[in-house]
Amino acid sequence: MAQPQSKKIFFENLSGAGKAIAVLTSGGDAQGMNAAVRAVVRMGLYVGAKVYFIHEGYQGMVDGGENIEEASWESVSSMLQVGGTVIGSARCKEFRSHEGRLKAAHNLVQQGITNLCVIGGDGSLTGANLFREEWSGLLTELVEQGLIEADAVQKYSALHIVGMVGSIDNDFCGTDMTIGTDSALHRIIEVVDAIMTTAQSHQRTFVLEVMGRHCGYLALVSALACGADWVLIPEMPPEDGWEDKMCEKLSATRSRGTRLNIIIVAEGAIDRHGKPITSGIVKDLVVKCLGFDTRVTILGHVQRGGTPSAFDRILASRMGVEAVLALLETTANTPACVVSLCGNQSVRLPLMECVQMTQEVQRAMDGKRFEEAVKLRGRSFENNLKTYKLLAHRKPESELPISNFNVAVLNVGAPSAGMNAAVRSAVRVGISEGHKMFAVSDGFEGFSKGQIKEIKWADVGGWTGQGGSLLGTKRTLPAKHVDKIAEQMREHNINALLIVGGFEAFLSLLELLTARGKYDEFCVPMVMVPATVSNNVPGSDLSIGADTALNAITATCDRIKQSASGTKRRVFIIETMGGYCGYLASVGGLAAGADAAYIYEEPFDIRDLQANVEHLTEKMKTSIQRGLVLRNENCNENYTTDFIYQLYSEEGRGVFDSRKNVLGHMQQGGAPSPFDRNFGTKISAKAMQWVTKKLVETFRQGRVFANTEDTCCLLGMRRRALVFQPVVQLKGETDFVHRIPKEQWWLKLRPLMKILAKYKTSYDVSDSGQLEHVVRNRPKESDASVAM
Repeated sequence: MAQPQSKKIFFENLSGAGKAIAVLTSGGDAQGMNAAVRAVVRMGLYVGAKVYFIHEGYQGMVDGGENIEEASWESVSSMLQVGGTVIGSARCKEFRSHEGRLKAAHNLVQQGITNLCVIGGDGSLTGANLFREEWSGLLTELVEQGLIEADAVQKYSALHIVGMVGSIDNDFCGTDMTIGTDSALHRIIEVVDAIMTTAQSHQRTFVLEVMGRHCGYLALVSALACGADWVLIPEMPPEDGWEDKMCEKLSATRSRGTRLNIIIVAEGAIDRHGKPITSGIVKDLVVKCLGFDTRVTILGHVQRGGTPSAFDRILASRMGVEAVLALLETTANTPACVVSLCGNQSVRLPLMECVQMTQEVQRAMDGKRFEEAVKLRGRSFENNLKTYKLLAHRKPESELPISNFNVAVLNVGAPSAGMNAAVRSAVRVGISEGHKMFAVSDGFEGFSKGQIKEIKWADVGGWTGQGGSLLGTKRTLPAKHVDKIAEQMREHNINALLIVGGFEAFLSLLELLTARGKYDEFCVPMVMVPATVSNNVPGSDLSIGADTALNAITATCDRIKQSASGTKRRVFIIETMGGYCGYLASVGGLAAGADAAYIYEEPFDIRDLQANVEHLTEKMKTSIQRGLVLRNENCNENYTTDFIYQLYSEEGRGVFDSRKNVLGHMQQGGAPSPFDRNFGTKISAKAMQWVTKKLVETFRQGRVFANTEDTCCLLGMRRRALVFQPVVQLKGETDFVHRIPKEQWWLKLRPLMKILAKYKTSYDVSDSGQLEHVVRNRPKESDASVAM
């Protein structure tokens, strides 16, 4: 995909005056659809357009009347945290006929609507494109039938379409994630975590069936995130004889002392001959071959339900804003486009190119070209499959390479959810590569005391779902104990280090790099994987644990806002963690629908605080009853949480009252989110593969000697790729005083939060005014970067 250029749009120059935009949700519902509807409505109103709801999808468009309703700013309040779609969705046979589309065109023209924002799957979007292509012909027919005036053909000459993909299956090509997928993964992982406790109690095997008739994304990622023993997906059916291999794997797992087995089956799973593999078939097979007590759980529509995750709210909000901008910039010759997610940016792609590529995947599966189907799903899907195979299936001892290298893994800094998944991945990949793996307890402090022991494959079983740090972690830096650490490195013959941690881990690597001049023991490959809720590590857009913390903040804000329902007007001041990094406050504010978020990176003064109070006072005079303000813990030493609370209390007197809440360490706790489990697993696996490569490269004359900059790296996520960066090169990108990177990608999301809270502002639009195209030939992966 071509890299989008960025331009700043000032809304004074981009007017929607005289335009009418309609938004509808179609096909199966997905969590996050309401966030997209809210963003379309508010962005449309913001630029001066009229915005309409179309209730019940295409059926409402065909039926017309009260199904097409003008939207107001207040009509989408309190919608962000609601699952499903509040404007309704329905399958509509009538719209598939020419007569049905003629009725729909008549209803739209009556309201002056020529801009459609469609949120649905590929079927819904294909229908919208057909409607657009027929539009002028439909208007001519309506004139001939005397249903509209002749001048309406000229006035409403073109129908403009922008699509957003709402589908829990993540089965649409051209976007990294579809709206609803992350929330569905949350539902699946919640169920798996709950089932694992009962399965362990009774030594049971559980077969879980998840949605995905034509796409195995949910099954594959949930299997990776929970460490399932076996997974069955339609894109990559198991080889013939899979039944015996699966039973051998389950039996071997039990023989090592594990008390449970988890098998995940996509509802569309098939064998190599196209024969369905159902959860019932798998259960009967396990009972017959092994005699294990086995149960089936079919998750069904639970996966579609519940509140949307923080990721889905942010994704949908960004896509909704981008969709309105695309409609404003479109011309009669612009093809229908779909708003997609490319790394950290929203981009526009030709709708039908994406639909055709999605259909190619199904054709490849129908033609039993399964390797091709996996590749067409994209690099992320392919890497998920490779990583799962690497971690789930242990090779026999006789097949393991013999490396004679010892690799130590440790956690440094504050605990964050997903650390344990990263350690598990590192240990298992290391063992698969033939290394002897050592676990260090309590960070560098434990290292200096000799708290080092060998860790085996089975020792990390069940670690993916555990929060905190099972190895133990401390903020102590190595310089304090460098002599003793070097001695322990020598005593245990440690040939490489893998550190999982936050800013302290980054500082630790810099100290160890300096110590190489004095101690040869540190002349070994060293790599760190970023893990901190603050998301403040230079060289990486995201850190393990930040997504879990965001979901904790979002869920708490939802509850706090709900506590004010039915009471008088109220504003909540919420303090978040993050040190000097405003990521949690800003992105959490966007996900929770905050009115303001105060952060260190965007300085503010008393005039800004006063303007925010006045803005909230104006909003409270309408039907809006609740306000939400987030404050990063170190945003300003004088404007404390107490100060802001007292200011709002005094200035809002007579209009609203205020409450404050400090979220504290609950942001660090809890079970890791599916994203953090998956991210920690994949990034740590790549780090260990890099370690192996560097060990081979630096092994000379019977010893490892690595003293170059490129043997002491941070592995970070940059846009869509995992990139190895020498830590010494990241020094120039770092503000060491405030422990944050000098440039942070998420700052461009802040104006979006302000727009949705009705502030006038400018916004960076990830588009050059041109549509991009779906690129089918995939770039080769370099040694330095690996696609996610």
